This record gives sequence, structure tokens and C-alpha cells, in this order.
Amino acid sequence: MPPAPPPQQPKNRSRVPTPTGENRRPQRRMESRNASERAAFFARREAAAVLRRVLRGDATRRAAGSIKSLVYSPTVRNKRATFALVCQTLKYLPILKEVLASSEILSSKWKKQEELVYVTTYDILFGQGIAVSGSVEQLIMLQKDSLRTTLDKVCARKRVRCVEDLLSNKSAVKPKPRFLRVNTLKVTTESVIEELNKMHMVDKDEMVPDMLVLPPGTDLHNHPLVTDGKVFLQGRASCMVAVALCPKPGWKVIDACAAPGNKTVHLAALMNGEGSIIACELNKERAKTLQHTVRRSGANNIRIVNGDFLEVDRNDPSYAEVCRYLHFYWSMLFYWTPRALVLEYLQRDLIICFPHILEIVRMMRVQAQGS
Repeated sequence: MPPAPPPQQPKNRSRVPTPTGENRRPQRRMESRNASERAAFFARREAAAVLRRVLRGDATRRAAGSIKSLVYSPTVRNKRATFALVCQTLKYLPILKEVLASSEILSSKWKKQEELVYVTTYDILFGQGIAVSGSVEQLIMLQKDSLRTTLDKVCARKRVRCVEDLLSNKSAVKPKPRFLRVNTLKVTTESVIEELNKMHMVDKDEMVPDMLVLPPGTDLHNHPLVTDGKVFLQGRASCMVAVALCPKPGWKVIDACAAPGNKTVHLAALMNGEGSIIACELNKERAKTLQHTVRRSGANNIRIVNGDFLEVDRNDPSYAEVCRYLHFYWSMLFYWTPRALVLEYLQRDLIICFPHILEIVRMMRVQAQGS
């Protein structure tokens, strides 16, 4: 018999050693860094999109919505970081514009991305300082030393020691408490107080029923009560609109400019889900936000009309029993727009809307109660 062939030697395969001990730590740091960079990259761009809408408004020449309502759009993923970036960029915006003007960045091709330039410059100079691989980030990092030098010159020219002194006269405001409204369509006020008292000091508001007051800085954005639509993070001024209307169960109400929908669903709660609400919203994207808010609230007596209230058919019988009319709320416009321009907008709005409102009112069967 021929001798058996010698056993084959296994092929020499290169093996990557499993990282252990000190080898594992750099890998973890790199993974953590990559995650931070990705989060910063997307948060800056989402913040820039919100900032663009806040600064430019929408096609109807009025405020596109509050920052909070824009951030809570379903399209925004990192809501907490986006909200913080928008607020802080607006806070530093006069300084950012002055510093960027010297670099001529916004006079070049980057003018089309000026909101992203503002957000990124704020975050790199004053915020987290994370430099990711985006083209705008690379641009700002190249100019970082020059921008800091310009910032020092601005402080010297205005005879202040630091950037905070530039903001002190305008931004030194007392922290405001966190307000939230209990959605009584889903839950009772007492049960919400019991739940929140486990972590926070909770008080009832003296002016608005079903409104709770928590300490400044309380973060409830990801709390199950908020995500499930049992409470809405809604300010006192916003809630006063529906409270002032004082709707009764069974009423038929038209909301002429309904998005993002917080006031609309508040109306539904005050009406105990009875009667009906016609919610008009001209802007298609804001109408989607309105639909999301209504679904989250659980209200089933709201009919959304994606159209212009001024084009409502005054002879349509579905509007004949409307007994109250709720128009848009101007707080954001007053906050962001010079007063003279606000008055011009209000005057133009009333001239356009008032005749139409009178026609709607003429065909209403106005109830004596609550008049």
C-alpha cells in the first residue's frame, strides 16, 4: 500500500485580535466620537431648517409658527438638541452677524446656507465645538481663529470683558417656569399631578384650568405623558385663547388658522369632545403638523380643512351653525417682528379678513349664552 499522504498544514490566515484592555478603550472612544459627530451634524441641519422658517416666515407673510411647534414637527428627529440650538443661535444672532460680516463668508456662495452658517458658527464658537466633516463645518473651522480674533475686537470696541457682557443687557431675564396643559380628553389633572410629584414640585396655575406649573428648566420632552398626548407643553398665553372663548360642549367652532393645533385641541378638551371644530390651515406642511397634533390628543370632533379660511363658501350649510370664531394668535409675530411692521400686518389682515368674517357671522345662528 502506498504511504498515507502527510496531513495538510492549515493555511496561515491573518486574524484580527479581539480588542481587550487598553486596545478596547480607543475603539470605544472612536465609536463615541463618531456618534457625537453624527448627532451634531444632523442637529445643526435640523436647527438651520427651523431657523430659516422663523426668520423668513412663510408665504402668507406671517410667522411660520412658534419655535416649539416647528421643532415638534414629526420630521425633526433630535428635538431637544434642535430646540436648544435654535434658541441659542437666536440669542447670539446679533453677535454672529457682526463677526461673520468681517469674514465675508456670507457674501460668497455660502449665502444660500446662511442659517446653517449661523448655527454652526454658534456651536463651534460658543457651544459644544464639535467639528464634523460637513462642508460648512470645515469652512468655519478654517476661519475659527480669525472669527475669534474678530470677536475679541468687537468686545474691545464695545468696552466689555467677554461675550456674556454683550448679552447681559438684552438676555438677563428671570428663568420662566415650565407650563404644561393636561389633556382632559385622555387623563385627569389629579392623576398627572400624582405622577409628576414623584420627580418635581407641581403647582396648579391660578388663571388657566388644567394647567400645571413646574420649576424652570424642567425637561419633559421625552416623558411618556408628553409623547402619549396626555399633557401638552403649552404656555399660559397660548392657553388663554381657548379659555377666553369659553366654549361650551356641543358648540360648533371654526378655527381660522389652526396649525400647529395646540389651541385647537385645547378647544376640544374644553368642549369635552362634544360638538365640532372646523380647523382651517392654508399651509400644506403645517396642516400635516395639525393632523399629528389632533391624533396625539385623541380628539375626534375636529375636521381639518387644508385650505384658506378666506375662501370658505359662505353659503355652505356646514358652516351655518358655527357659533364662535377663533382667529390666529399673534404672539410670535409680536416677538420677532418690529412693532411698526406688526401693525401693518394686522391692519392688512383685518382689511382682508373682516368683511369675510362679517359674512360668516351674518349667517351664523349666534347663541345668546356666552356672548
